[in-house]
Amino acid sequence: MQRYFIESEQFGEQQVVITGDDARHIGKVMRSKPGDEFIVSDGVSREALVKIISIEPGEVEAEIVSQLEPTGEPWLQVTIAQSLPKGDKMETVIQKCTEIGAAAFLPFISERTVVQYDMKKEEKRIQRWRKIAKEAAEQAHRSKIPAVVAPVSWRELIAAFADFDLVCLCYEQENGQGLRDALRPFVAGLETEKTYRIAVVVGPEGGFSEAEVTAAVEAGAVSIGLGRRILRTETAAMAALTCIMYESGEMGGA
Repeated sequence: MQRYFIESEQFGEQQVVITGDDARHIGKVMRSKPGDEFIVSDGVSREALVKIISIEPGEVEAEIVSQLEPTGEPWLQVTIAQSLPKGDKMETVIQKCTEIGAAAFLPFISERTVVQYDMKKEEKRIQRWRKIAKEAAEQAHRSKIPAVVAPVSWRELIAAFADFDLVCLCYEQENGQGLRDALRPFVAGLETEKTYRIAVVVGPEGGFSEAEVTAAVEAGAVSIGLGRRILRTETAAMAALTCIMYESGEMGGA
């Protein structure tokens, strides 16, 4: 069943009003009609099954059939900290990792980041990233849209490590500890009724410098490998997140 995220103020006691791109999607793309049902969520606490009352250009009114319990969110909150990659690779990371279960995205600039970041020019790109996260969350029947923040510096990223219960730095030259080695003992000691935060830190196409790895570990990160194969920067984030979702039971794992 189709799902849409709406603003809290669009959520009434008995009805919801959907406007903008979502309203056009319902009317023109889905070719919906009065009586059709779909799910809406405010991305915070309310989720409901609704039935269309009327469809007008740019606006859809629907009555609330029943309130639903949000069930689409992993109990581990995983933030993907991704050094800005070239081209549209960040869009791929956001789309696919949202589907898998990422809670947030934290782009950053590291020593070997090739992309030249300009805040004035990048504002439109950030808005596009957020739109991609919204659409992917709807497709995957998520209950929340992952947060996508503006890129930060390497120093700012290091300072943010204190906000997480576990920080995994994906390092292609790590010959010792793998992701499973760091993850299994961590997950085994957790209580599912509590909220825990994990950060997966992925470097740019050229990888991290030794100085960056040293600084990250000193700040509390765990340097981990992702196997004997060298993964592309956009693949590393998806692979690591999938492993975390499996180990935490989100994909039927132990």
